[in-house]
Order: sequence, then structure tokens, then C-alpha cells
Amino acid sequence: MRLELSQELKAPQVSLKRSQPSDGGAAPGTGSPAHQSGAGGTREGQMICYKGYPSEEYEVLTRDGYYVILNRIPHGREKPGNGGPKPVVFLQHGLLGEGSNWVENLSNNSLGFILADSGYDVWLGNSRGTRWSQRHQHLSIDQVEFWDFSFHEMAMYDLPAMINFVLRKTGQKQIYYVGYSQGATIAFIAFSSMPELAQKIKMFFALAPRNASSYLCPLFPQLLVGQTDASLRMRKLWRFLPDLCRHPVLHKPCATLLFLLGGYNEKNLNMVCVFTPSLSQVLQGWVSLWGFSDVSVSLQETPPSYQLEKMTVPTAVWSGGEDWAADWRDVHLLLPRIAHVVSYVHIADWNHWDFIWGLDAPARLYKEHNKYQ
Repeated sequence: MRLELSQELKAPQVSLKRSQPSDGGAAPGTGSPAHQSGAGGTREGQMICYKGYPSEEYEVLTRDGYYVILNRIPHGREKPGNGGPKPVVFLQHGLLGEGSNWVENLSNNSLGFILADSGYDVWLGNSRGTRWSQRHQHLSIDQVEFWDFSFHEMAMYDLPAMINFVLRKTGQKQIYYVGYSQGATIAFIAFSSMPELAQKIKMFFALAPRNASSYLCPLFPQLLVGQTDASLRMRKLWRFLPDLCRHPVLHKPCATLLFLLGGYNEKNLNMVCVFTPSLSQVLQGWVSLWGFSDVSVSLQETPPSYQLEKMTVPTAVWSGGEDWAADWRDVHLLLPRIAHVVSYVHIADWNHWDFIWGLDAPARLYKEHNKYQ
């Protein structure tokens, strides 16, 4: 993929248009506009419009009854292009994140905008349980059953529904996939388990992928695991955390929490952007997928086993030397299991958050995609 940095420009006026979300009787894998080029809808849709880019939003139904939100930036801020088909890139957020993470920085620092200005049709995924994907055909978000899922369900249901919808909407046969943290983890599961889905991926960019738990920071099992009722309490806590962390007196404690989760590198982060976490339902999923030996969970008796060696998608991998959430030593354990590694880059001074919020991310990471055009 070819990436070029853009200049921060004054946002033009955007015409507003809204339509209703799909009804509960929609067929799995289908979607309908939730909001198009408007100020309503999800936070990422509002942010995209505010910065002068076209925005579309769709609600897609998964095979197991969850509705997940997709945001689209069909072209760059300056002009739509020649009207022909554009290469499609799909960006999937990480742990405790959401699609807005790709568009929270300035236009020349946000991967979503950089790609759109470089001629790509950009799609932002939102996994089940994120702030904007909390709807089900039959369940309420206040029911324990709604939250009874893990990385496995995100991989086996959310990703196929979203990717297949994008392909139908754009008419493309293949897309580029950029997965960060959790977004990379569920892609490894999906692409190794479903060859028919893997064939639809032209290139997989794995940013800070989670692998084994061998070198996981000891704080993580305490923060990210527990029974379902505990995860519900954590969800309520994270719901209010972004607003609390906007108060200047709480900036330091909130920054400390952030660095405890992903590693310390405060000087390289745009701290205005980082306090926007949305609790993806990973508290049990992290455990059920990778199998912490000292934690008891009820979700699954035996964590699923995935044959990553069967994944044939060309894959480029990045890791950070100060990343406590996706330790580079675990990434090294993962690499031999990937059949088609086209590149591996280790950035020694990066933590987990630098991949999306790092001030030097455009120069040190995003430009690296040039060689894979």
C-alpha cells in the first residue's frame, strides 16, 4: 500500500443526510445505512465529518445475531478521484478500543485519513461489545448472555460479516487488512480457520499482535479476566472513564493507568487522543483464547486451539520493545507459525499505544506500507 502524509487543512462544509438502521429481521451478513455523510451516528462518523472527509455508516448483522457498525471513508478530503474502483483497506481496532482510534489524531497523523488521501476506500470495523456495536436481535446489553463471547466469536462471526459486506458494497474481490492488537489476534484466528475468508485478503498488516501469555505483564490477568458479572462491572467503569479523564486533575492518574496497560512512552503520545477507551468484551475472551493457567473462567473449559500455520495470507508484522500488552518476545514465538511472513519490523522504543497514537507513527510505521503497494 502506498501512503503519503497529508497537510492539515480547513474542513469544508459537509452536507448532512441520515437514514434509519436496519430492522431486526435483516438477514445475516447484510447491512443498511445507519448514517451517511452526516453529523449523527457514531463518534468516528462525527469525527470524520468534522475534519472534512466523506463519511458513511452501516449496521451489519452477524450469523449469531449481533449487530456491528462499519464506518467508511470512501475517498480523500480533496476530491473523489476518477470515479473508478479504489483499493479497499479495512482497519480493525485493538484491545479496549473502537474504530474511532484510527481517526482521532490530526489528519496527517491518523492512518484512516492518510489512507483516504492516498486513494484508498477506507473501512473502520467495530467489534461486538464496543460502544457502537451493542445491539442484538434478541438480547439486551444488560443481560449476561449478551456479553458471553470471546475473541473466538469476534473472529468467526464479526470479521466474516464485516469483510463480506465490504466486498459486496465495493465490488472488490480482495482487500487489505490492518489489524492492531486485538484486531490482529482475531484476524489470525479467522484467516487460519476459514480459508475462504483468507482468500479475500490481499495483505495482512499485523500491528502489535497478541500471541501467547508467556511474557504478559502480571497486571493484565488481574485487570482483564474474571467472571461475567465482573466484566459487566468493568464495562460500567470504562463507560465513565473517558469523561473522568478529561478533567485536568485526573490526567496524571489516567495516564498512569494507560501506561500500566500498554507500556510507558508518554513523550511520544498525543495525550488529547488517548482517553477514549471503549470496553470491548475481552475480559473473558483474553483468557479463553490464550489460557491463563492461574485463572478460573466459566466461559470455556478448554481454550480453543488454532492452526495458524494454515494461514497463507501474506503478512507483515510489527512489534514494540516497550509494549507490555503484546510483548515482542511473544511476537517472536508467533513468527515461526506464520506461513507467509513478508516482513517483520521491531520498533524498540514503542509501547502498545504508539501504533495508533504515536506522534512519530506516520514516519516510522505508516510510510512502511509503501513497499507493499
